[in-house]
Amino acid sequence: MFASVRPAAVAGLFYPAAADELREMLDSYLSQARVNLIGQVSTRQSQAENLDSPRSPKVIIVPHAGYIYSGLVAAHAYALIESMAASVSKVLLIGPAHRVYLQGGALPQSQYFETPLGQVRIDRPSVEMLEGKPHITVSNLPHQQEHSLEVQLPFLQRCLNQFELIPLLIGESDPQEMAELLEQLWGGEETLVVISTDLSHFHRYVEATNLDRVTCQKIVEGQESILPEQACGSSSLNALLPQLKRHQLRLAQLSYQNSGDTAGDKDRVVGYASFASR
Repeated sequence: MFASVRPAAVAGLFYPAAADELREMLDSYLSQARVNLIGQVSTRQSQAENLDSPRSPKVIIVPHAGYIYSGLVAAHAYALIESMAASVSKVLLIGPAHRVYLQGGALPQSQYFETPLGQVRIDRPSVEMLEGKPHITVSNLPHQQEHSLEVQLPFLQRCLNQFELIPLLIGESDPQEMAELLEQLWGGEETLVVISTDLSHFHRYVEATNLDRVTCQKIVEGQESILPEQACGSSSLNALLPQLKRHQLRLAQLSYQNSGDTAGDKDRVVGYASFASR
């Protein structure tokens, strides 16, 4: 018999295990992000740029490192969904599997995912709809210790009201097959799509910044050729980008930092960026 609740695996490691401390940290990041986003809009207007600022995004892309490293970058995307709390009732959350080798995608058997902020119900009808497809596994094992999805849940719990979750881990896969699967889960305004990925890993600061600049440009331009060394969630990104074209959406970059800017040294850094559709 499978466990009905998938407990938090990285609370106390990637983010605070105490609910009050976690809320305080999230609120601090979101507050800083709101100020930065307002500043970005003011700068664009002062430069007379004809750029639409992302509002009520269908898709956000966020990093998944420990909050002290990437929490503020992620908050720039999450600050945009706070106004959607009343309309979003489902979140399709997609990220890479770091602990278990996967071919295709993996959905959980569990009924709930848990964090210090409470439990999130899994959208079982969506899981059951995909169960049995040749490139989908329904198993708790890939999810058991995986952080790429878990670290997004407290942000979602803080920014949205009640919602159901479709937690999809993607491993080695065909981008078009995964894109067709995403189309089945795409939904309307009630469904938010969240892609979890970091960028380059363990380069020196200047090299990482240059590498990540190229990757961010590829993402914004919708190039379906992101490599694993450019982003650990490359399979998720390459499945998403055809979907954006299908639905006539574009991505805007919101923030970039790497671990050398936040809480690490500059010898071996990891890159983080956030994006939102418009």
